[in-house]
This record gives sequence, C-alpha cells and structure tokens, in this order.
Amino acid sequence: MKTVGPATGFATGSAAPVRLTSYARGGGCACKIPPGELEAMVAGLLPPPSPGQAPSPGQAPGGDEDRLLVGLEDGDDAAVVRTGDGTAVVSTADFFTPVVDDARDWGRIAAANALSDVYAMGGRPLVGLNLLGWPRDVLPAELAGEVLAGALDVARAAGCLVGGGHSIDSPEPLYGMAVTGLVDPDRLLRNDAGRPGVPLTLTKPLGVGILNNRHKRTGEVFAHAVAVMAALNDKASAAALEAGAVCATDVTGFGLLGHLHKLARASGVTAVVDAAAVPVLDGARESLRAGYVSGGTRRNLDWVRPHLDAGRAGEDQLQLLADAQTSGGLLVAGEIPGHPVIGELVPAVAGTTLVIR
Repeated sequence: MKTVGPATGFATGSAAPVRLTSYARGGGCACKIPPGELEAMVAGLLPPPSPGQAPSPGQAPGGDEDRLLVGLEDGDDAAVVRTGDGTAVVSTADFFTPVVDDARDWGRIAAANALSDVYAMGGRPLVGLNLLGWPRDVLPAELAGEVLAGALDVARAAGCLVGGGHSIDSPEPLYGMAVTGLVDPDRLLRNDAGRPGVPLTLTKPLGVGILNNRHKRTGEVFAHAVAVMAALNDKASAAALEAGAVCATDVTGFGLLGHLHKLARASGVTAVVDAAAVPVLDGARESLRAGYVSGGTRRNLDWVRPHLDAGRAGEDQLQLLADAQTSGGLLVAGEIPGHPVIGELVPAVAGTTLVIR
C-alpha cells in the first residue's frame, strides 16, 4: 500500500496523486438518494392526521407536536426540538463520498455542508461529531486524518466544538458530521413559512455540481468552486434573521429547483424564478455544454418536471437550475442585502409549484 504525505495527497516517492473521487461511484451531495424515492421511504413514518384534520406542523409519531417544532413532515433541513427554557435544539447529520480529490478540502466542504443545515434553520452550531467511513485496506489512515483536519478547521471557524464521533470500515470513503445547535424558537427559518409577494434570494452561485463532475472525470481542479463549497452560511443566516425572514432552506443535492419545489409545496405557494438573475460559477455553463452533468442532476429535473412551467427555458438552463449542489447557499424568502433576488413567491397555481421566466 502506498503511503501519502500529510498535506499533499501524493503518494510518497511517486508523482501520481491519490484521486479520492475515483474511489466512489458518486460524489458530494449528488450521491443522495433521489428525492422521490426518499419521500416514499419516509412516508410510512409520518402519523396519519385525525379524521377531517390536517397534521400539525412538527407533528411527531408519538403525538408530542408541542416539543418537536420541525420534524419529518416537509423534509426541512434539520429537526428542531423545544427545550422548555425558551430555546430549542437543532439537530442534523450529513455525510457523503468524496467531492474533490484533495483530502483536506473534502473535509472542509463536508463540515461546511453539515453546519449549513443549522444555519438554514436560523440556528447556531454548538458541537459536531465526525461520521467517517474508510476503506482501510485501500487508503492510508494518514489521508483520513487530513479529512478530519480539514473539517476541524472549518468547525473552529464556525465556533463549533468537535467531540469525537463514529467510524467504520467501508467499501467507499464517506465523511460528514452530526451537528447540534441552538435556535430561538420564535425566530426559526423553516421551509413551510413562505408567503405570496415575498422575494427569493440565493446566497451562493450554482454550478458546483457540474464542475465537481468535471473534476471527477478529468482531474481538473476548480479552486473557485472549492472556495464556494467550503464557505460557511453563517453570515447569510444572520442577515436573513436581521431582515425578518421566516422561511429558508439551503440548496444542496436536490438542486435549486428541487429545494424550491419542496419549499413552495410546503408553504402552499408557487415560486417564480427569474433564470437570468440566478448567479452561476465561471466555467459551469461551458462544462454543462460539454456534457459534465451528474445523474443526480438529471434525477432532480425528472422529479420536479411534473410540477414545472418551464416557459421558454431550454434543457441546458433547466439542468443548471437542477444542478446537484454540495454545500450550496441559502435560499431565503426575503431580500438579503448583498445577494441577488432570483424570483418571488406568488399565490399557488394549481398543479404548479415552479415557474421559470
């Protein structure tokens, strides 16, 4: 087995780098179970509503809906539980296969992605636990150490403690975090609180899924995509709360269209997207035209298509809007200074949650 230098990812005595992405079928949030399949899996876990009564927001299988403020019902970013002392706990877990070849960068991206679920609820992360799967007979332990070190760097920048975790010997490398945070239950950001007449703001550009797919297939490195993925959503979350927003989600593996469909459906509204206003990373459009589109992106688009009025948008444009993001930005129902408004919420249109103009 080749040994790997502590920071480079290169095999000692060899010019050949260890390409982490080659050890996994998928990569990043593009390896998520498709949204339609996932919803079918969890459908039986939700309690049926009482006769003639809609389920309460946050309704739990045990009927303790007063404490579970956010649960399974709308596929929100994290669970939120009221503690009884005027605060609430936010709890989430997120992990995935390598999205880039550099081990430390993968750890940074995975940590930022897990922390994002807390920020998307308007919360503040307190502690994270490492979730590591490692093919120990194939890849050296030193390389896993680099993944963990990268994650620790980002957690420290977020003011989040890291306290151990869990590891297994697995066929593919996997890494992520379980994160616990605190949130004011009266200032929650949730995906079912959108109302007509409110603008939509996106805080990071799209296109990382396309560029990650190109990186996996060619080895080309896109430093600007790595920087976007490793960036925290803490300031965007704080700005959303300061602006009085009550509805948000983060844009990850289901793409902008997938996550916006879930938000609009949960809120009982229709979302109108101004495609020309959506920010896109340099090189993403060219890479899309060259065919670097993940299977996850295609599944995202297939899932929302029955609920989509695409207008004049072409297939390339729709694939970009459905691009499976890893550690994407916040999608906020509200106007956030310094970030582009990409559309608005309007009264529900029967059978349509998404309109592209």
